[in-house]
Amino acid sequence: MSLLNGRKYKFISFEKISIFAAAFGVSISANAENYPTRPIQLILPYAAGGFSDQASRVLADSIGKTLGQPLILESKAGGGGRIGAEFISHAQPDGYSLLMTTNGTHTYMAVTEKNLSYDPIKDFTPISLIGTYGLLMVINPSIPAKNLTEFIDYAKKNPGKLNYATSGVGSGLHFAGELFKSMAGVNMIHIPYKGSGPGMQDVIAGTCQVIYDGGAKPFIDAGKVRLIGTTSAKRDPRYPQLPTIGEAALPGYDLTYWLGMLGPKGLPKDIQMKLNQAIKTAISDKDVQLKLNNMGLNLIGSSPDELIADIKSETEKLRAIAATIPGGVQ
Repeated sequence: MSLLNGRKYKFISFEKISIFAAAFGVSISANAENYPTRPIQLILPYAAGGFSDQASRVLADSIGKTLGQPLILESKAGGGGRIGAEFISHAQPDGYSLLMTTNGTHTYMAVTEKNLSYDPIKDFTPISLIGTYGLLMVINPSIPAKNLTEFIDYAKKNPGKLNYATSGVGSGLHFAGELFKSMAGVNMIHIPYKGSGPGMQDVIAGTCQVIYDGGAKPFIDAGKVRLIGTTSAKRDPRYPQLPTIGEAALPGYDLTYWLGMLGPKGLPKDIQMKLNQAIKTAISDKDVQLKLNNMGLNLIGSSPDELIADIKSETEKLRAIAATIPGGVQ
């Protein structure tokens, strides 16, 4: 239907006008002025129960209070995060469908997936890098290893007998395991799940023996899993006495993860910045800070441009690391 046909123009829905305007970079100010006027769908591309789910719930509640409308968290898990990220890449750019994700969907998959169904840069509107965190490497207590050195020794003596759980093929957790295998010279079998939550349950049950998970603290404290290392270069603030993987046994091992919010391509600038400010307001709240810091999240609250710059620079860093892993991350 032609937009130049005066008699038919009135039958074109506002949604179609929004899509047309977004395609040509036009901001719909009337829509953004009173935004939001209804609940916002916040897509989490991982299963419930993991680190990103726990942190997102805290953030969604606080951001919703700032905006005056609730953020309804919905899990669209699968494919290491691909399904949820792809869903948002095709969503209407009106600010009512947003993505809360980790760098698993936007840097790791850009490196590990040859036929990714979305472009991590071109198909999204950046909103904010919320914070960074390291993964906790934990094992089932049945494994006779009290620290990382003992675990590596045990794994070398039992090649192919240890399974490690991840949130999917090509995810950050998968990358952490493959880099560990390469640098430590051990053979562990990768078992992909729809999120770290169900993966953790199988580590607790003993179906898998290892997982790298930012939200493992409650299970560590309950004695259900044993913590033996952390993936980032800096020690986890919750466990300052525990050496990192790089410190304990594998010099140079450093994988730091992040949590961030993005919208579909074409999100109007004023909505983008309103959301950015709402995130900064949320993470300035002392109660929110305490909850997220206790999860191991180091809060940042970046600008949209800084998030894009981080995605680009991290992707190049990961390409260099991937090149050192025999066979790549398959």
